[in-house]
Amino acid sequence: MAVGVQRAGRALAWGSLLTFAAACHGPQNVLDPVGAPNRATSRLFWAMLIVSALVWAGVVIAAFWAALARRRTTREDLEPIVRVPNDDHRRHTRVFTGLVGATALLLLLFLAFDFTVGRALAEHPRRALTIEITGHQWWWEVHYVDPDPSKLLVDANELHIPAGEPVQVKLMSHDVIHSFWVPNIIGKRDLIPGYTSSLFLNADRPGVYRAQCAEFCGAEHAKMALTVVVHPRADFAAWLAESRSPAATPNDSSAKAGERVFLAGACSSCHAITGTPAFATLGPNLTHLASRRTLGAGTLANTRGNL
Repeated sequence: MAVGVQRAGRALAWGSLLTFAAACHGPQNVLDPVGAPNRATSRLFWAMLIVSALVWAGVVIAAFWAALARRRTTREDLEPIVRVPNDDHRRHTRVFTGLVGATALLLLLFLAFDFTVGRALAEHPRRALTIEITGHQWWWEVHYVDPDPSKLLVDANELHIPAGEPVQVKLMSHDVIHSFWVPNIIGKRDLIPGYTSSLFLNADRPGVYRAQCAEFCGAEHAKMALTVVVHPRADFAAWLAESRSPAATPNDSSAKAGERVFLAGACSSCHAITGTPAFATLGPNLTHLASRRTLGAGTLANTRGNL
């Protein structure tokens, strides 16, 4: 029986450790920072967690020690104390003063640490790529801004940025309050109707990450995701150049029939495809839909079967 309990305890401990280790990585994980701002926030979080755990452990140990010490007392020790001896009074005063001083020192250290993290988060580069993101129920509209209007790029439900370079993201809402959150890269920022806010992204590790609307915005809120792709600089430039090109011209009978169905039906009343007469803006831009990783704002993988 005892052996079985020990084995179960070890299995539970290993399972908990492996679960915690797995939770420290992933495309949507605040514990796996990929940018300087989030890394600074992560260091503050771990410092506060470790110190808080040590304080909690100290309080628990002191409570157990006090309880065990009371069990070893005699009847005479339990008699009411009329006057505390001077030695005990001085010892208790020193302990109390030390604990209060240590607490004040820890709070001051965390205050200074917090100020340094706040300054790191508030730093703004002089020049940065500008991207405008508009939240809709329940999808994301992404504009890659360029001084040349002919190079303006409109995408949906995917955000592509270069690694190691600052990117200014301007956030707007078309309807209700949304919240833009990329756990690996940056903290939350609300999108308020009628108001433009901005933040800076600076991811230094290429990869694919998941962003999420973090403010309840209606029935499909939980499915309002955004794929964030961090490219090496050369790959980002190639993706940007390719995405700015119009949709490929249909070159076979099946593709031409599909284009006729799209333009003649209700699809073109909501969606746009660059290079065709479809230029509506009610729904996501579908110019390079086949190149996207997901459908429906991250709901489904972009496969022929799901299409």
